[in-house]
Amino acid sequence: MTRGSRTIDAMLFATAFVVTWTKVRFSTPLGDVFVSDLAASLFVVAVLASRLYARDWSLPRTAALAAGFFGIFMAVFLVGFYNLETAADRDLFVRGLVKFAVHFAFVVVAVAYLTRRSARLYWQTLAWFLAGFVANAVYGILQLGFAEVAGRNLDELVLGTFGLYERGGIGVFGVAASGANVYRTNALTLDSNNLSVMLCVPVVMGLAFYLRLPRGHRLRTPAALVLAFLVLVMLTTLSRSGLLGLAAGLLVLAIPYHHLFLRPRFLVPVGALGLVLLGVVAARAEFFREVFEARTQTSGSSTQLHFEFYALIKPAFEDHPLFGMGLNTFATYYEFLTGREDYGPHSYYVALLTETGVVGALVFAAWLVLLFRRLADLRRLGRRLAEAGDRLADRVRPLAWGLAAALVATLAANVFYLTMQMYYFFFLAVLILAAPAVFSRREPV
Repeated sequence: MTRGSRTIDAMLFATAFVVTWTKVRFSTPLGDVFVSDLAASLFVVAVLASRLYARDWSLPRTAALAAGFFGIFMAVFLVGFYNLETAADRDLFVRGLVKFAVHFAFVVVAVAYLTRRSARLYWQTLAWFLAGFVANAVYGILQLGFAEVAGRNLDELVLGTFGLYERGGIGVFGVAASGANVYRTNALTLDSNNLSVMLCVPVVMGLAFYLRLPRGHRLRTPAALVLAFLVLVMLTTLSRSGLLGLAAGLLVLAIPYHHLFLRPRFLVPVGALGLVLLGVVAARAEFFREVFEARTQTSGSSTQLHFEFYALIKPAFEDHPLFGMGLNTFATYYEFLTGREDYGPHSYYVALLTETGVVGALVFAAWLVLLFRRLADLRRLGRRLAEAGDRLADRVRPLAWGLAAALVATLAANVFYLTMQMYYFFFLAVLILAAPAVFSRREPV
């Protein structure tokens, strides 16, 4: 391995680690620059420079398919440009288009890069990806502790030190009857629901590997502790969307692992987490009763607003049924409902249908078909490796089910929230697309 390759590898690991840190951004005259965008862009530039130096512009088949979808998506968006009506629409469209282009260019380049490299690099990339979620969650629990115990804003203290803090901090759901603030952890993300939905990915992927670890394995106890911790942080977000996604991911894992859900390796960590939660709730019973009632009632304004957004799909179709009203323009189109110029649709599917129309929705459906087909390929590869007695099957099969559960969890959670436009979902797509090609090289002939 050359020094250049090691540098590019480090750029890929850095991108994987910070991909969920949406709160970490720099202000520039041209707008905010997210640290995840910066890391991914540097990686893309470095890979393209290395390909230019080697005079090699070939693309592996899967990367070529991703590039084809990139072109189709961009074509749909550019057709939708002609449905824009105001300068504000055009400004939002350009910002959305640039963000999407940077994200999808990373997908194409990263898939090509991983496909050409070793399985070891894939596992290292996955480890850094999951470690970034854990680091985000650790920051979140510290953020909650600072707010609850010291009444301090950890964002201002930490991010402000590096000139990255502008506003915000931990989310506040409301004030209890006792006068205490009801906090919602958001860690290094922009919203508590974002954090919770994102954490579905490491929880279900980690669980897929954890349940397959043999008795006495050195990672069983650490893995159980980390998974319980991540679920605990999810609960501190008070996010219903995150719990919906987690439930969907667990249903996927129940297909191969249903018999393991009734064994001590699963029940003991769940029971331990339950005891911790019981102790915390018992110490502030009235406080948590109020919070529980507030988050489980379905007649509140926030719940109704989610459904109102879905009701607005029809009028958008009446105006622009095929290509939508324009990428990233929901905020200005429905300002009459939200009263804000920067308010998103709070559902990926509402955004998809209203902003890109029927054609955009069909292209996205085809993109999902590609992702699920690659997951099916990975599961078949895992079975063949197991039949051949290759020990790699012990890692490939949990990987296949973990990635599938993470994808389904994210799809479900985005029914009432909007995280699939963020970098972590594109990185998840990279891992799904690259895996079959990476591990097929070990398949016995």
